[in-house]
Amino acid sequence: MSSDPVIPKSRGLRHRGPVTVAVVSGPTAVGKGTVVGALMRSHPEIVVSRSVTTRPPRPSERDGIDYDFITPDQFDKLIDTGGLLEWATVHNSHRYGTPRGPVEQAVADHRTVVLEIDLQGARQVRETYPQATQIFLAPPSWDELVRRLRGRGTETPKQQSQRLETAKVELANADEFDAVVVNDTVDHAVARLVDLLSL
Repeated sequence: MSSDPVIPKSRGLRHRGPVTVAVVSGPTAVGKGTVVGALMRSHPEIVVSRSVTTRPPRPSERDGIDYDFITPDQFDKLIDTGGLLEWATVHNSHRYGTPRGPVEQAVADHRTVVLEIDLQGARQVRETYPQATQIFLAPPSWDELVRRLRGRGTETPKQQSQRLETAKVELANADEFDAVVVNDTVDHAVARLVDLLSL
């Protein structure tokens, strides 16, 4: 008997309607950034919210493009002034958040805005934007998720173990989301997102 977590199967939306705010969430190394980046390149009319984080950039990441990398003091100021739509401490180490202003502006402009965030953030967005379409990006298997995490080589073995424990919790809560998309290939996952978001 395996102790690997159950991987959710793909399923469509529980409801249909215009999508203004879309949340894409999922466990570490599932490919959220890759899939959302490909979606943005194929549909430049959407707005992808750029998160702020207190963690240092990975070698391939660029400040102001992939994330806004800020100090803990700057993060505290955003919290204190109500500048974050959602925020969370992730993997018991660094904080991530979604700046409120760009999301509210996209909604006011009647544009679809995509938030690439974790489970904690998705729950907070559900409170602020209950009409948001929430999509969980799942790996094709647990072994594949582990392979992707180890393959990127950006975390220590201890950090990898911590991220995989968090991933188990996230996978166990996939049923909170309106739809599940299995990221077996980027093209397939993007095609499913395009359909779900009616782009």
